[in-house]
Amino acid sequence: MNFPAKKVMQRYSFIATLMVMVGVAVLARATYIMTVKKDYWMAVSQRFVKKNQTVEPARGSILAANGEVLAASLPEYKMFMDFMSWEKDSVRRTKEQHKRDSVLEVKMDSICNGMHKIFPDIDPVEFRKLMRAGREAKSHHWKLYDKRITYIQYRMVKQLPVFRQSPGTGGFHVEEFPTRKNPYGRLAIRTIGDLYKGKDSARTGLELSFDSILRGKPGVSHRQKVLNRFLQIVDQPAEDGCDILTTIDVGMQDLCENALNEKLVEIGANSGVCILMEVATGDIKAMTSLTRMSDGTYQEINADAVKNLYEPGSVFKPMSFLVAMDDGHIKMTDVVDVGCGIKEMYGRKMRDANWRSGGSGVVTVPQILQKSLNVGVSTLIDRYYHDNPKRFVEGIYRIGVAEDLKIPIPGYAKPRIRMPLPDGSNWSKTALPWMSIGYETQIPPITTVNFYNGIANNGKLLRPRLVKAILKDGEVVKEFPVVVLRERMAKPEAIKNIQDCLESVVSQGLGKKAGSKYFHTSGKTGTAQVWTKNGFASQYLVSFAGYFPSEKPLYSCIVCIQKGAPASGGGMCAPVFKRVAEGIMAQRSSDNYDEARDTLHCLKPMVSAGNLHAASNVLTELGIAHEGNFDDREGNIHWGKCLTNDKGLQMQETVATENKNMPDLKGYGLRDALFRLEKMGLHVNVRGVGCVSKQSIEAGKPIAKGMAVELTLGNPDDRPKAEQPAEEKKEEPAETANGENPETATPATDNDSPAPANAPADKKTPAKQSAPEKKKTDASRNGQATEPKKKQA
Repeated sequence: MNFPAKKVMQRYSFIATLMVMVGVAVLARATYIMTVKKDYWMAVSQRFVKKNQTVEPARGSILAANGEVLAASLPEYKMFMDFMSWEKDSVRRTKEQHKRDSVLEVKMDSICNGMHKIFPDIDPVEFRKLMRAGREAKSHHWKLYDKRITYIQYRMVKQLPVFRQSPGTGGFHVEEFPTRKNPYGRLAIRTIGDLYKGKDSARTGLELSFDSILRGKPGVSHRQKVLNRFLQIVDQPAEDGCDILTTIDVGMQDLCENALNEKLVEIGANSGVCILMEVATGDIKAMTSLTRMSDGTYQEINADAVKNLYEPGSVFKPMSFLVAMDDGHIKMTDVVDVGCGIKEMYGRKMRDANWRSGGSGVVTVPQILQKSLNVGVSTLIDRYYHDNPKRFVEGIYRIGVAEDLKIPIPGYAKPRIRMPLPDGSNWSKTALPWMSIGYETQIPPITTVNFYNGIANNGKLLRPRLVKAILKDGEVVKEFPVVVLRERMAKPEAIKNIQDCLESVVSQGLGKKAGSKYFHTSGKTGTAQVWTKNGFASQYLVSFAGYFPSEKPLYSCIVCIQKGAPASGGGMCAPVFKRVAEGIMAQRSSDNYDEARDTLHCLKPMVSAGNLHAASNVLTELGIAHEGNFDDREGNIHWGKCLTNDKGLQMQETVATENKNMPDLKGYGLRDALFRLEKMGLHVNVRGVGCVSKQSIEAGKPIAKGMAVELTLGNPDDRPKAEQPAEEKKEEPAETANGENPETATPATDNDSPAPANAPADKKTPAKQSAPEKKKTDASRNGQATEPKKKQA
């Protein structure tokens, strides 16, 4: 049989031709779309482009040394209402819209009144008009309140009718705004720092120094339409910021701020600084800088503690003596004749504070610091370093005074201590004497207190530490260890000599007001004129720097105050130092009460009647011995009372009553009483406070569900006691030292505390004795026993 090749080839030709024609048609259509219809389809494609949006991370918190929050990001909300249905089908949309409007109209009064209770500035009538205006405008995003609300207020609003429903059903929705909050208000606000209003951008303090760490990393999301609604789809989640653990102690910070503020108000100063450091670690426990505002109050608006470069004044004198003692030039037994308190030094007059009263004459090295004699310090330093002032300045650098402390506060200024040039172009003959007493240099307060911290630490100079660690989800990411700047600032003998001098300044010198009767303190006063462009102004910088307690220093502190004349570091700053020191030592002495616990004579607490298992758990947790263990794992509640005996407390279960009879609830706590009665189906009315003292239906009486019972609460009766053996006798009440009965003896009062204005005067003997009392007294004198009065609870 022959193969029909011709017919087959025709078929294949037809198929090939058809395919070529289809291909040409596709190419032609594609060319048409790409050229003629290009703009149309480009516009259509834009509808499906996913626009990325930034997901803002949660900013990290700034924590105190014990983990308390100093600054944290909390959400605030703006409230909106969607009055329209999103249903796509017209019939279903009409039905849903009618239902939504009907429910809203029925609950309108409840909503308006509820909003008024939460926000008193909202008028219910005006709010009703606002809601109806939104409905008439057919708005999907109608603003309900102009102000932002807190999370607590948001939760309260969500309890209102309609608003408690989901946004798709009720229409209530919010916009969230993260805000920075300081739980302790403006406490340490300049150290913590703040953000620009309405922005996640730091402005000052630790917020700015650690901004990149606190900020975190933003994520990426896009909006996508799902089931007729646009949803926010997160493509890359945001990485929240880390937390900063500082060395700030909230209690110490509050103490320093209050002590400084009261003194500034008292003397009308311009500004003040107080810094508290821990000797062993260099941790800054408190740091405040207060400035007087136009209204007379004091606020922390500047970081004066770390950025103000002032000539320190007399608090610099121990630094000068330490350099000279370390070089072997000065000894404690050296004497200097300061004469009448005035000395001509290279064309300028050096004066002591007491030059008008005749000066101090011949004095020793400790007395020079005790009386803060300018002539004495400058004479000794000029005697040994006049020919080589560079050696003295190098000594100041050697003991760490010029060290860059790298404080993580924006604006921190390094000390400026001039080093003599070889040609002497930046030096004069008067530079050395005046530098030795605290002029010719510029040092921030943080540097000064760090020097005294090193002296208190036996010459070991540490870098002040303000941040201890960086945390992420409670775990330490980076730790900032203690940094030692100088293992030994000077020779041990020189350090010990300065320590003795500083202690004598408080005990015998101008710093007496910094002393405490509870412990010893050490320090140095300082007063310096403030230099301006026009020369020395009428402003003074007074200060006191030191540490406490002297024997084993725990903390170092500096107090600086800037004010006009008259000014005195010992009279103005030393009292602030004393108050801070005594306040902190008082806190430390009362930190641990467990050591003083009397385990032999444990006070037996008053235990209300009721659930014995719950009472047993509480007593066990408190470590109080008691008899009886009632297990309720099977769901059975054991009701009863707690009795007292010589061994402790005894749990005694009461006889169970049927649900048809009223139980005895006297002595019950309100919670247990309500639980038991409501479970029996009774309606309970309560009056008073305390434990159940009276019940309207007596115990054992028949009851029925729905009956009303009234419980009267009051002070509990005497603690129930376990039965004592008949042969035991009651102990006689002990007498006090003055022979009075402890039940009737008048309590002693503190002589330093004034009596209340309405308190009657004490009468040692009654004006008149009644006949029965007289007979009782006579009987006791004749040896007849009188029955002691029963002790009342």
